[in-house]
Amino acid sequence: MRLQYYQSVALLIASVAIAHEPPRANSPAHDYPTTARVEFVNDCIARNGGTLAALYQCACAIDRIADALSYDDYVEASTFAKYATLPGEGGGEFRDFDAAKRLAQRYRELEHESLRSCGMRN
Repeated sequence: MRLQYYQSVALLIASVAIAHEPPRANSPAHDYPTTARVEFVNDCIARNGGTLAALYQCACAIDRIADALSYDDYVEASTFAKYATLPGEGGGEFRDFDAAKRLAQRYRELEHESLRSCGMRN
C-alpha cells in the first residue's frame, strides 16, 4: 500500500513538471557543432561592437544560416568568403575560380541577410 502511494506521488510530481516545462525554441534545420557556432558568434560580436545585443543578434544569425546551409556547405562557403582576400598565390585558390567566387558571394549575402533579419545593422 505504501509503495503504491509513493508511486502515485511520483507520477503526480512528474506530471506537474512536464506540464510546466517551458516551450522549446525551434531548432535550425541543420545541426552545427557547438565550436562552429561559438566561433561564428565570437567573430561576429567582435566585428559588431562587442555588445550584449550583438551576442543575441549573432546567435540568431548563425541559426538563420544553419537553416539555409548544411554544416559542410557552411564550412566550404565561409572558408571561401574568409580567405578570398588573402594576397598572393596562396589566396588564388580562394578568389580566382568562378566556383569559389560564387560560394564566397553566396555566403556573404546569406550572412548579411541573416544579420539584418536578426536586427543587426551591418
